[in-house]
Amino acid sequence: MFNLLKEKLSAFVSGLSRKEETKEEPPACGKEPKEGPPIPAPPAQSPPAPPARVPVPVPERPASIHSPRAPIPAPPPVAPAARTPAPPALPVSLSLESRVRQAVLGETAIQEKDISGMLDDLELALLEADVAYDVAKAIVADLRSALVGMKVKRGRAKEGITQAVRGALLAQFQAGGAPDIVALAKGKAAAGEPLRILLLGPNGAGKTTTMAKLASLFGESGMTCVIAAADSFRAAAIEQAEAHGAKLGVHVVRHAYGADPAAVAFDAVNYARAHRVNVVLMDTAGRQETNRNLVEEMKKMARVAKPDLTIFVGESIAGNALVEQVKAFHAAVGLDGVILTKLDCDAKGGTALSVARGAGVPILFFGVGQGYGDLERFDAERLVAALLGA
Repeated sequence: MFNLLKEKLSAFVSGLSRKEETKEEPPACGKEPKEGPPIPAPPAQSPPAPPARVPVPVPERPASIHSPRAPIPAPPPVAPAARTPAPPALPVSLSLESRVRQAVLGETAIQEKDISGMLDDLELALLEADVAYDVAKAIVADLRSALVGMKVKRGRAKEGITQAVRGALLAQFQAGGAPDIVALAKGKAAAGEPLRILLLGPNGAGKTTTMAKLASLFGESGMTCVIAAADSFRAAAIEQAEAHGAKLGVHVVRHAYGADPAAVAFDAVNYARAHRVNVVLMDTAGRQETNRNLVEEMKKMARVAKPDLTIFVGESIAGNALVEQVKAFHAAVGLDGVILTKLDCDAKGGTALSVARGAGVPILFFGVGQGYGDLERFDAERLVAALLGA
């Protein structure tokens, strides 16, 4: 997964590394050039001797009253002037500091002109990989700030540049600490209350399947769950929730189709309190942020169920549209985290960067398959290492 983003980042790091490895370091400002042997002046060459003049016979003139003129003698040949020899070349040398840097340390400094064009190309590559425009600009700005003036050793340029790219990518995931949902559930259980989790998102994002994965995760941690089949709109949604509940041994609270989803959630919370169940997982119908009626219904569910965690479930392959959806849902009910599904078929990979930086909501999990165990806890360090091939 994320093959396109991996390819673009790898091309940037490799290209800039090669450029810095082969770049000639110019002499430092105000320093003398490197010392070398004096350049000998070329030997003076005498110009070729002019050819001897042959006297031209003067035809006889007719007799006149004047006496004949004497022939004009040819001018003597002019000796060539002696050529002034060129002054000997002055020996020049680098300062001690420059010689140490080049010969011993082998350092070279990255300059703005070295990376300007490459950063422009990287920005376009990020946009191609579904990174939101504002996020792509932020990554490029962070990289420019980190790279310009950086001194890298010859032979190790790639290492330094990779670390700069790594830092710029990690900076995109500073939206706030992601909550540990298992630890929260245990804390609520100690207080005698269930942890209430409300799952929201657009149609077809995989909310019901993700809900079952969370139930499996809590079960593996020794916690008990109840499912609220509050999607009373989509055909077979209740049956799907019941099928997952039967496989996992989890009770499902359901009403008839067309029932008020807030009432289903309310009943599930009461069931959990009465039976000392640790976690209430509330499924909901898919909705778009542009449907005002469904957004109001979502707000009502939040008021009635009073969830401890409100989690947005969205497809990683949705691209930049997902960022706008997360922002709208966050403004309506307040989100505590995001679960990105279908990463196993996401060939671009920019959505994770866009959501974390563009929406300001932490990522909790990645869905990477259909199995109950195909839910990976989000780890920024691990993700960035995978993107950079580390």
